[in-house]
Amino acid sequence: MQKSDDPTAAPAQTSQDTTQARRRHDFLQARRWHDFPEARRWHDMGGDAAGPVPSDQHDYSMFEKRVDALMMLCFAKGLFTVDAMRRVLEDMAPDSFDTMTYYERWVSSLNTNLIESGTYTTAELAEKMAQVAARGQTYGEASAP
Repeated sequence: MQKSDDPTAAPAQTSQDTTQARRRHDFLQARRWHDFPEARRWHDMGGDAAGPVPSDQHDYSMFEKRVDALMMLCFAKGLFTVDAMRRVLEDMAPDSFDTMTYYERWVSSLNTNLIESGTYTTAELAEKMAQVAARGQTYGEASAP
């Protein structure tokens, strides 16, 4: 093997480098999730039969619109990222994930991320929830200032 005079040239690969690369490639190929479906996390439904996807539209409730708006505000202010939201969603317990609606899961993730980011504490949240509950039992009463 000749030595190159070019200082920017990549070093020549040795047989040991090639063997290690091949082993790494074989390891990665053997660890793909679809090779071990029992190792998938419970919320990973990709590829499972789910029936037809409904194509009809529905009107969003005020709660859903507010949750969506709050998420967009948090993203815009840089309080957390979509990756942080996904992490919390994927870490939910199976019973929580299965019993909550889509937007209830979003609110749970939103709350966890805001607490983790230091935006507010659980004590501050509890105090505010008590203040809102004291306003009244209906949504209209509780949403009044």
